[in-house]
Amino acid sequence: MSPAVTGIAGIVALVLLFLLRMPVAFTMALVGLAGFMYLSGPQAAFGLLSRDIFDQLSSYPLSVIPMFILMGSFAFASGISRRLYDTAYTWVGQFRGGLTMATVLACSGFSAICGSTAATAATMGKVALPEMKRYHYDDTLATGTVAAAGTLGILIPPSTVLIVYGLLIEESIGKLFVAGILPGILLSIFFVLTVFFICLRNPALGPPGVPTTWRAKLRASTGVIETGVLFALAIGGLFLGWFSPTQAGAIGAIGALIIGLARRELSWRSFVEASKDGLRTSCMVIFIVAGATIFGHFMAISRIPFLLVEWIEGLPLPTMGIVGVIVLIFFIGGFFMDAMALIILLIPIIFPLLTSLGVDLIWFGVIVVLVGEMGVITPPVGVNVFVIKGIAPDIPIETIFKGIFPFLGALIICTIILIAFPQIATFLPSYITY
Repeated sequence: MSPAVTGIAGIVALVLLFLLRMPVAFTMALVGLAGFMYLSGPQAAFGLLSRDIFDQLSSYPLSVIPMFILMGSFAFASGISRRLYDTAYTWVGQFRGGLTMATVLACSGFSAICGSTAATAATMGKVALPEMKRYHYDDTLATGTVAAAGTLGILIPPSTVLIVYGLLIEESIGKLFVAGILPGILLSIFFVLTVFFICLRNPALGPPGVPTTWRAKLRASTGVIETGVLFALAIGGLFLGWFSPTQAGAIGAIGALIIGLARRELSWRSFVEASKDGLRTSCMVIFIVAGATIFGHFMAISRIPFLLVEWIEGLPLPTMGIVGVIVLIFFIGGFFMDAMALIILLIPIIFPLLTSLGVDLIWFGVIVVLVGEMGVITPPVGVNVFVIKGIAPDIPIETIFKGIFPFLGALIICTIILIAFPQIATFLPSYITY
């Protein structure tokens, strides 16, 4: 077979293995190794395997990922997620769909100290789903809201996906983080409005909770202070240039640890479990990066990426039309591949094209993350949906997928608005000089 045909066969094999639920990292590494071995021989393939794995595991820039993931793990173990949810519920719980609105708001807050979509969905799902079941919320609405709101974890800073994107294009991670703030707030509002209109159409789906007094609301608002302090300490210090990204994540993790100890909610057992959970998630992310690197080298020698770029460049379209085609490729790829893996594979390929077209790479990073959010809740991969299924095994997977579609509409509308008004993503970064 020619290199191009071999590359296409490799992509088909990759998709089939994903559909069989094989781990993303090992699937990309296996297919990449096999394809490289076919085209270049065993000696070159095994040399590539050892070099790529060593380069990624010893990469200092990637150390920022475990630091922010550990920050989120310690925050959960310290009870911060529970207090965020309680605060949000006290404010909006008395409305129809109030518990689901509270879930969206709590996910927004937790996303500010956790950069993972799956971790946000899992954390808030454990807190919110039992409460919604107790108040007889519809399973479709309850599970769909948690799965969709969990996607905020990769848009609102700190975001592991934006970190990897920034490393790939050698752009300021601080600027990328700032770029995600306003779109993250906008998307959170759209999710809340989605819940409002669903419950307006069918009030039985989300019964109102018990009304609370203003005194109770104000007293409950103290639950957001810890999140605000952590965000200001870690992300604020990064924005101001006090810390490097890795240092900001480490300081945030220490801050979450101190909060847990000060409140006496972080036992030795929960500390060990949080550390293990953070380590497990970090290893998963870094191995995805390593696996995607191996597969990317296979794609490079197959010439598929270069043929794809040549095809896109040859389209009789203006700049925004070409960007639209690229976004569509990301959207379709998100059906079959994890958002981070997709970015690692495609960004190095299209980066020269985006640069030559003069596309704002900060803005494009936000767009790619929004499209990636669609991928983590749409079939057949739908990582967040399977996370929620693990938390609520009694609820059919079809019910959860059914629940995400109204929120998918909100994601699409938000993406269109960001494409039409890129200033929403580029306004705040323009004030950062480093």
